[in-house]
Amino acid sequence: MQLLRWMAAALCAAAMTGTVGADTTDDCRRLLASAGSTGSAGSDADAQRRCAVAVYRGPTAGWPSPHVDAGVTWQELAPRTPLPAQPPTWVALGEQLFFDRRLSRDRDISCASCHQPHLGFADARKVALGHGGAAGTRQTPHLYGVAFVPQLMWDGRAADLETQALMPIANPIEMAMDLPALQQRLSTETDYPARFDAAFGPGGVTLRRLGEALAAFERRIEAPRTRFDEFIEGRRDALTPQELHGLHLFRTQARCMNCHSGPQLTQHEFHQIGMSFIGRRQEDRGRQAVTTRPQDLGAMRTPSLRGVRRTAPYFHQGITPNLHGVLELYNTGMPQPPKGHAKAAEIPPPSPLIRPLKLTLQDMQDLEAFLNTL
Repeated sequence: MQLLRWMAAALCAAAMTGTVGADTTDDCRRLLASAGSTGSAGSDADAQRRCAVAVYRGPTAGWPSPHVDAGVTWQELAPRTPLPAQPPTWVALGEQLFFDRRLSRDRDISCASCHQPHLGFADARKVALGHGGAAGTRQTPHLYGVAFVPQLMWDGRAADLETQALMPIANPIEMAMDLPALQQRLSTETDYPARFDAAFGPGGVTLRRLGEALAAFERRIEAPRTRFDEFIEGRRDALTPQELHGLHLFRTQARCMNCHSGPQLTQHEFHQIGMSFIGRRQEDRGRQAVTTRPQDLGAMRTPSLRGVRRTAPYFHQGITPNLHGVLELYNTGMPQPPKGHAKAAEIPPPSPLIRPLKLTLQDMQDLEAFLNTL
């Protein structure tokens, strides 16, 4: 095995100088496929990095199989799905409403107050701040690719964007606006009746139309294009050798593809990953509050990783300020139920998809470099 690795390293070095051939990439595929589930060091790690360059600059069909658990539904990484078409007049009206502070009780908060475009349509805070400066219990979710999210909010309690768009407006610790009063305000104190008629036809301002306009605008929100887009669309030299090795780790030893795959880099599922503090002061029951199912205790929606560098801090309570901290938590297997806790038997462990990764520091740096390309 060591001889094979030495030979593969030499061949991959040749590949990086432009003399790559079928035998070279075949040897590299065998090396990458034979690599264990823990990080490597020294010459083995160097060989893997060189081979990652040779293999991942080739066709997707030749990439190593991802490390995913039995029963996991996954998709290969792929170019973006085109955004769904929306009536332009609805989008224009929705954009105006999205930035209008008159939608809040005190006329001081708009949707964009928490979903700021330059911050990934999030707000860079641990938890959202709303009416009267009240702090919520969860971080503001980013809106990149929200058109493709089937169940919205961290716990999935909103089935569609039209419904979700009105929820923060009426929430007493967010925008705190009575919806019938808002309809009256927009109908009598603004020029919105004419704008709604122009977008939808006669009928003026209605709550249904309000939700539809906001949803139409939000469905046009997506992360800015990056070098990853160029790479996945076929320009294989768009990523550096370090980033390509990070991509390999993402698909294999780091086990990211168990939850983050496909064009949006998420399966839109709900998982309890150990960050819901069940049985402790910051407890959040997550998805279970919606479904009442015991298996959903503490589970949260898996967000898309597109634009991930712009959407810090991370996790539903925003407790991790940077990607390095996120990777450290995953590398150690996430927080486990505290030993000796009075209710330790009632505190669920993280999902079985979570396990220690034993990545080296260099591995984590390479993985972070890849994530930054998203």
